[in-house]
Amino acid sequence: MPYCEVDRYQSGDEWEGVRLFYRRYGRGATKVLLVVGLAGTHDSWGLQIKGLTGSVEPTDEDSSAAAAAPRTDEEAGTGAAAADDDGEGPGIEVCAFDNRGVGRSSILPHKSSYSTAIMARDALAVMDHLGWKKAHVFGHSMGAMISCKLAAIAPHRICSLGLLNVTGGGLECLPKVDGQMLSLAFRFLRAKTPEERAHVDLETHYTKEYLDEKLESCTRRAILYKEYVKNISASGMQSSCGFEGQVNACWTHKLTTKELDTIRGAGFLVSVIHGRSDIIAQLCHAKRLADRLLPAARMVDLQGAHLVSHERPEEVNNAMMDLIKATKSAMKPHEWSSQPENTSETGALISARSVTLTIRKDEAGNAAVAVYNFLAKFQLSFLYLIGLIVMGFEHMRNIVRVMKPVRVAAIES
Repeated sequence: MPYCEVDRYQSGDEWEGVRLFYRRYGRGATKVLLVVGLAGTHDSWGLQIKGLTGSVEPTDEDSSAAAAAPRTDEEAGTGAAAADDDGEGPGIEVCAFDNRGVGRSSILPHKSSYSTAIMARDALAVMDHLGWKKAHVFGHSMGAMISCKLAAIAPHRICSLGLLNVTGGGLECLPKVDGQMLSLAFRFLRAKTPEERAHVDLETHYTKEYLDEKLESCTRRAILYKEYVKNISASGMQSSCGFEGQVNACWTHKLTTKELDTIRGAGFLVSVIHGRSDIIAQLCHAKRLADRLLPAARMVDLQGAHLVSHERPEEVNNAMMDLIKATKSAMKPHEWSSQPENTSETGALISARSVTLTIRKDEAGNAAVAVYNFLAKFQLSFLYLIGLIVMGFEHMRNIVRVMKPVRVAAIES
């Protein structure tokens, strides 16, 4: 199995290596690194891997033989028609890996071992391991935060940057709090089986319209539910320390002004791709980030939820290929951001220049700042807060359960 050792950590009296599991797909001089989000594994990128390379069959176990074998344009995927970054011939090679804390990669026991900066260095180590000088980097959700850090740490290694369903981390990780979100958070924390987890994941990641769409004799929800249960059962539920570590990475993520300046001025193009109905990463935060990265960034606003890459794979894949092709044609950042982009719902023309978010500090208020500072100090996430509430209710219910027979006895006496 393909592993990359990226670091070492102390476990008791011994030092253990931190290993990342990765897969490679397709062949070609155009390199694409895919960075997955919170609790996801490399398999989450299947539809994008298929769109970029034309196949989801890994090539890492047979790389030497694969390199010698000729490929047709159809086998090379959508990237076959474009010139390569290094001028070595057509085709795209993709690498997707499991972040530390999930899948077949190392599960580190301490939260301090997880941050977007640490995980960005993991991604850079994977590129070094593969011998890639540069790559087009696409990240989803937490993976997009990691990709931003990677672009700030090593901008010379980035061909282009694609950010799917991204936020700025920290307080922006808090979803819009309403009845639906509170219910989902409660059920997520209580989920102990793949079946329970699958129900929550579907409602969190997709729009209701997409799930309720009829496909032959059943709904898409029913089909996806079976797939989710199968996949979760096969890979197992993510360990609590891995999940808490990755949540910590999201919660402590922040891009400084200097890092934003580095990304914006590095010369590569940026696409911010987002689903309008995302209840996890709110669209307003993605628009704000795109605006702060002008003139290098273009906002691509699609109908869909947090997994817009699954709901609208063709449109997402087209947006990714547009970014790769624009990079190959040496398009200037201001030309890239000023070009209109079609949205999936109305076909209306929009551009990153028209996307602005006015942050009104007076409306945010001192209370929000105080809450942020408090939570940052104790490194608590939204789910932790909900967990405390849930545990409080459970504790009160147990007290009532214990006290009820005592009260009855007292009344009878």
